[in-house]
Amino acid sequence: MKDYIEERAIQIANYIIENNATVRQTAKQFGISKSTVHKDVTERLMQINPTLAKETRKVLDVNKQERHIRGGMATREKYQHMHKD
Repeated sequence: MKDYIEERAIQIANYIIENNATVRQTAKQFGISKSTVHKDVTERLMQINPTLAKETRKVLDVNKQERHIRGGMATREKYQHMHKD
């Protein structure tokens, strides 16, 4: 694996942990696709730093459990703004 990919995977993992970030937020921050973020933290990071990979996985699992709530809140906000006009 190339050095810059390993470095990116570690930076992504640290960003997710520090900011409690979602895959989508992380992809936007780093200017890469969601698929790349996911592959970096699930596959590549396990080979580089398994401990960091497990910590990142915990944050992503929590985000996954909460995503239906976030989606509902976003939809609610959207319709509240539409009715104010």
